[in-house]
Amino acid sequence: MKLTVIGCGYLGATHAACMAELGHDVLGVDVDTEKVARLQAGDVPFFEPGLADVLRRNLAAGRLRFTSDHRDAASFAAVHFLGVGTPQQRGGYGVDLRHVEAAVDALIPLLRGDHLLIGKSTVPVGTAAALAQRAAVIAAPGSHIELAWSPEFLREGFAVEDTLSPDRLVLGTDPDGDSGWADEVVVEIYRDILQAGTPFIRTDWATAELVKVSANAFLATKISFINAISEICEVVDADISTLADAIGYDQRIGRRFLNAGLGFGGGCLPKDIRGFMARADEIGASQALRFLREVDSINTRRRTAMVDLVADAVGGDVLGTNIAVLGAAFKPESDDVRDSPALNVAGQLALRGASVSVFDPKAAANSQRMYPMLTYAESAASACEDADAVVVATEWAEFVHMAPDELAAVRNKVIVDGRRCLDPSTWHDAGWRYHSIGGPMRAARSQRAPIPARTSASPQVAEAVAPPAR
Repeated sequence: MKLTVIGCGYLGATHAACMAELGHDVLGVDVDTEKVARLQAGDVPFFEPGLADVLRRNLAAGRLRFTSDHRDAASFAAVHFLGVGTPQQRGGYGVDLRHVEAAVDALIPLLRGDHLLIGKSTVPVGTAAALAQRAAVIAAPGSHIELAWSPEFLREGFAVEDTLSPDRLVLGTDPDGDSGWADEVVVEIYRDILQAGTPFIRTDWATAELVKVSANAFLATKISFINAISEICEVVDADISTLADAIGYDQRIGRRFLNAGLGFGGGCLPKDIRGFMARADEIGASQALRFLREVDSINTRRRTAMVDLVADAVGGDVLGTNIAVLGAAFKPESDDVRDSPALNVAGQLALRGASVSVFDPKAAANSQRMYPMLTYAESAASACEDADAVVVATEWAEFVHMAPDELAAVRNKVIVDGRRCLDPSTWHDAGWRYHSIGGPMRAARSQRAPIPARTSASPQVAEAVAPPAR
């Protein structure tokens, strides 16, 4: 089929490349001409494992190209995916829909005949209905625009896999209209995926819009729950890791994402739960989601708790100390530093008077733009030179598996594990003082319960899992 993807940021570029990988002819459209030029040259503007290979393979095959001209999109195809960004509003919790509305305004008046617009962006409930009315007003006479909503469930670091092998497909259509054409088109687009057994959930606009934010709210709640329990464990000297193993055996609960630590971040989970709360307020259901305020608060509190833990580890005050922070991205296998707990901790340490040296395998450039006052190293070893403490803030594999002797140039052998991803006995045996957020880690990892292999159950956040459990 011929398809267009409007918006070529993280979601749109990934979706365009993967739709071409499925065999479709795809045109990506973005107003950012520099981004379009980079994509057309086979250069992914962000880090996502495996995406560059998919992009270049389909550019070379002639199934994929990019443009900044919406007129090209209007004449190229009758099916258009909408994948533009929906950031948090400045000065509020609500979702900024200006990019979505601008994309609709740019495309719809150019369309002639019958067209299907399929929304992928994460939007507040009620957006599809409002956009359908907007499209009806600005559409050319005689043109028919059908709108459907099919939310994305991408996890950064697994976006290609989650697009080509999703754990479910959701399609929301006009509850008062005939959904036959949209259903038929989506089945054809995802034929190979559906034949592989992927569940296909057909529903209305509002339910489809709520699926994504509800999933993220549930995940955020689970992460903040175990971090709240870890605060209790710190006070009474209990072992949060063993506790999580024990309750994780309950099949109603499960062990995944019950890892205490710095909490969640990134461009989706924090923004989505805040936007969900804001929309609940707007529709008069604020009490229903009041608990999400505490979920957000617990998550934010962990960052300050981490800074306090580092201060305690170096004698009570970080003023005048050298602190190495390993990790800046909000999760491994990503260069995304939006609302990153790791970078927030580094910034707080600097504000308290520490000299902070940061190393991240992929996120250095993005970090420098956001926190230019920090020092950035080219390796973990160089970041740790003369350090009074080493902070593991993102659980990149190279940090999880590093040996203590790799950091021989430190001033003091103090390591603070913000993701509870290291083996404390390894560091203790090497003469280091080991500290971890969430309380002591007394049990050796080999004695802890195994954690099931990765599934596709989580949309946006990586969990901190000890290596032997993977």
